[in-house]
Amino acid sequence: MTKVAFIGAGSMAEALISGMIENHLMSGNDIWVTNKCNHEKLENMKAQYGVTITYELEQIFKDANVVFLAMKPKDVADALQTIKPHLQKNMLIISVLAGVSIESIEQLAEKELPIVRAMPNTSATIGKSASALSVNKHVSIEQMKLVQQMFETVGLASVVREEQLDAVTGLSGSGPAYIYYLAEAMEKSAEEIGLEKEMAKRFIIQTLLGAAEMLEKSPKESHQLRKEVTSPGGTTEAGLKVLDAHAVQQAFIECIKEATAQSKRLGNHFSNSMKA
Repeated sequence: MTKVAFIGAGSMAEALISGMIENHLMSGNDIWVTNKCNHEKLENMKAQYGVTITYELEQIFKDANVVFLAMKPKDVADALQTIKPHLQKNMLIISVLAGVSIESIEQLAEKELPIVRAMPNTSATIGKSASALSVNKHVSIEQMKLVQQMFETVGLASVVREEQLDAVTGLSGSGPAYIYYLAEAMEKSAEEIGLEKEMAKRFIIQTLLGAAEMLEKSPKESHQLRKEVTSPGGTTEAGLKVLDAHAVQQAFIECIKEATAQSKRLGNHFSNSMKA
């Protein structure tokens, strides 16, 4: 039997709880949840998912096999200081905290623990996350299998080296915002060219869904798919020329590079603050 304890009850914790229960990987009876002080949120999660809620740390950690660190990253040092007396060597620690390295968690816990660092994205709330997972040397094959099963209940899950997590953060962690940004631009343009808002939204959504599915199912590379839509002298070519004139593709490349760099900066800042 697996007992899972969530320290933190924000949107990512709720997405994972929902995914595990809906996909029958866990039941509500297997999951215990606590947070800093939002008792109303805990009560709502208890009512919706049948999880056990408590502020008694001895209860939440007793016989726990898996502990999710799902608080705000800025609270992790204080939280680990509070919970570290309850952490046992056989407990699998899963962190969904952006910018907090495995080494930082090890130092804060002051114990040798199996630790998985995960980088999902907000699409986990609809079961469409792209989650990257990194592990330390104490994670067993059986534990890693369980972690992958957990994150596959909210989408795709892939194992990467920890040094690649900043790049994953810049690409897919922040990625949904880039797509929403594009959708915003398409919505604004639709209004300016005279399309009704709701009609335009339906066309935009279906266009994005169709393009994503083509990328997934077609053996062709993205640049090939783009060329096949672009007839010489046609409407698509005319539109793409404007994007090229504004260096939109390069702007997206720089966007992802900067998000990756910011992820590194945040991680370094957190590590340095621990040494201060």
